[in-house]
Amino acid sequence: MSRIDRQIDFLMEAERLRQVTRATPIGDGSRPENSAEHSWHLALFALVLGEHAAPGIDLNRVIRMLILHDIVEVDAGDMPIHGVVDAAAQEAAERRAADRIYGLLPADQGAELRALWDEFEAAETPEAQFAKALDRFQPPLLNLATDGVNWKRYEVTPEKIETRIAPAVRRGAPVLWDWIWPRITGFFAR
Repeated sequence: MSRIDRQIDFLMEAERLRQVTRATPIGDGSRPENSAEHSWHLALFALVLGEHAAPGIDLNRVIRMLILHDIVEVDAGDMPIHGVVDAAAQEAAERRAADRIYGLLPADQGAELRALWDEFEAAETPEAQFAKALDRFQPPLLNLATDGVNWKRYEVTPEKIETRIAPAVRRGAPVLWDWIWPRITGFFAR
C-alpha cells in the first residue's frame, strides 16, 4: 500500500468515531453527543480557553491530543465517567485499539500520533494535563446546560464529581475548576 492509501485508511477508520454514542448529551439535551463531536468540541475549548493553561503550554500540541484522544473508542467504545465499568479491561481494550488504529498509518506517522495519544493518557506533561482537564471539564458543563440529565441518570453527587472530575481539572486548569465548582454546588443545592 502507498503512504496515501494508509493515510486514507486511517481517516476512514477514524470517521467511524461519529458512530460512537457517548453518555453526555449535547447542550440542548436533545440527544447524546458522539465521540467525534466531543473531540471537536474539546479542540475548540483548547483554542478558546487556552489562556487559562499554565504559561508556556503548546496549544497546538493540546489541540492535536484532543483531536486524537478518543479515536480508540471506534473499537473500545465510550466509558462514561460516572458509569460502572472495569477500568483495567477498558484500558486494555483502548491500548489494543490504539495499536490497531494508529497502526493503519505509515509507521512514522502512526508512531507520532500514537505518542500523542500515549502522552494524553499518561497526563504527565503540562499539555496533557491541560487536555485532560478540558476532557473532564466539558461533561459537567453540558450537564449544567441540560439540568443535570446524566447526573440524575447515574445518581451523581457532588462528592462523586470531586472524586472523578476535580483532580484532573484542578491539576491542569485550576481556574476552570474554580469557575465551575460553585455552579455545580449551586445545581445540587437546588
